[in-house]
Amino acid sequence: MKMTRYSMMIQWSDEDQLFLVTIPEFSDRVMMPCTHGKTREQAIRKGEEVIEMYLEAWKADGESIPEPSTLQIV
Repeated sequence: MKMTRYSMMIQWSDEDQLFLVTIPEFSDRVMMPCTHGKTREQAIRKGEEVIEMYLEAWKADGESIPEPSTLQIV
């Protein structure tokens, strides 16, 4: 599986005092934000873990897996 091809949006939340992680390709199937971290690095690590977890679960359940999106710069 190509989990590194999925997008992650990392945003700081003043309210939560955490970096929140959103995975755009999963937004119609998973409540967002899907994870968080105290540091940007921790948020990225946890985001990668969430991507891997969902992909493995969907594959095991025989569900369709969302395609990674590609940002095109014109």
